[in-house]
Amino acid sequence: MDLERLIDEARAVSEKAHAPYSGFQVGAALLAEDGSVHVGCNVENASYGLTVCAERSAVTSAIAQGVKSFRAVAIVTNGERPVGPCGACRQVLAEFASDLIVVSEAGGLRKQWTLGELLPSPFEGLPEWPGGQHD
Repeated sequence: MDLERLIDEARAVSEKAHAPYSGFQVGAALLAEDGSVHVGCNVENASYGLTVCAERSAVTSAIAQGVKSFRAVAIVTNGERPVGPCGACRQVLAEFASDLIVVSEAGGLRKQWTLGELLPSPFEGLPEWPGGQHD
């Protein structure tokens, strides 16, 4: 796995972020099991609750292309220090990769975790949805 390539992809997409309110630009790059890379950036909204995080943006982009299995995610921000994904993003990532490697870079610093370290007890939902199984 080439983490440098993944970080470069996240850095490039972070520059496209729409962050007029916070000024906090975030880019995420997901490495899929098949070797493909899927990127996303944060998109803020005047109604803050409608903001879309970079990590969830990358996941939805990958899903739209039929990719649902991931090995790693890189997160790059214009902040002073590395940050992990927010709680909502951790849960969304856990839906597709419980053993995901998470690397974050900001301010010339880098930090790495596993998703299991960041979210040790994810919500796993119902074993069966009414009317049948979900995929």
